[in-house]
Amino acid sequence: MDVLLLKEPRDEESRPDPYIKELASYGHKATLIPVLSFKFVSLNTLSDKVFQPEKHGGLVFTSPRAVEAVKMCLEAEERRRGERIQKWNSSVKDKWNTKSIYVVGKATAALVRSLGLNPLGEDTGTAQVLSSVIIDREDTNILPLFFPCGSIKREVLPKALRDNGSVSFFPGVPLETLTVYQTAEHPDLEKNLKNYFTEQGTPASIAFFSPSGVKFCLDAVRRLSGEQLTQIKFAAIGPTTQDAMTAEGLCVSCAAEKPTAEHLAAAIAKALQ
Repeated sequence: MDVLLLKEPRDEESRPDPYIKELASYGHKATLIPVLSFKFVSLNTLSDKVFQPEKHGGLVFTSPRAVEAVKMCLEAEERRRGERIQKWNSSVKDKWNTKSIYVVGKATAALVRSLGLNPLGEDTGTAQVLSSVIIDREDTNILPLFFPCGSIKREVLPKALRDNGSVSFFPGVPLETLTVYQTAEHPDLEKNLKNYFTEQGTPASIAFFSPSGVKFCLDAVRRLSGEQLTQIKFAAIGPTTQDAMTAEGLCVSCAAEKPTAEHLAAAIAKALQ
């Protein structure tokens, strides 16, 4: 059966997207349509902070894009003045590795490892669960954790760390945020959706990967699928996306137990049986 994946492609273009590969193992043909576009911002500020680990208690990454922003800073430093990137390789990354590097998800963890850093929490799946891990591990008197993030991040993690302090009558775990990318609708989204429905018809299942994807795609999906909307098995990558879908009145047929290709493919395959 046909499955439509509303997500960004993986960065390694030479390798198949793992979601397409996993769904194929169940006999389903998956098509990927990118939903979002990203613009990186504040990279000079980010670069300065990345090279000052002594000012922070650790790092927090909840999206691959935030790690990509750090990677861009390191690549820019390598082009501009080699001595700073040598400093990263010889001492700065090791200083970060004496601290906690928190991540959500395997894709983010893999990118963090590519920078030479050691991630914690890749199996947490959501920012809410990660916040509990951080609260359990960290003292409230540490230097602030540094959290590079997107412009439309949800306040789940910052709020959880703040609220932990108010509940226990102690300061929460300190967190310093910096917006390093802005998220917008992919410029070709409407055209690509229309082409898909025209050429392939209404898919058996549609998977959403973020609340932003729900926001940007749902009106077009409803319009293009028409009376067949109720026949589509809608899938969510996780609870946050599922909540956004439910809030829009969608009937969610399945959600991945963990935000991985294996878990989502298994959930969709079961829903399509």
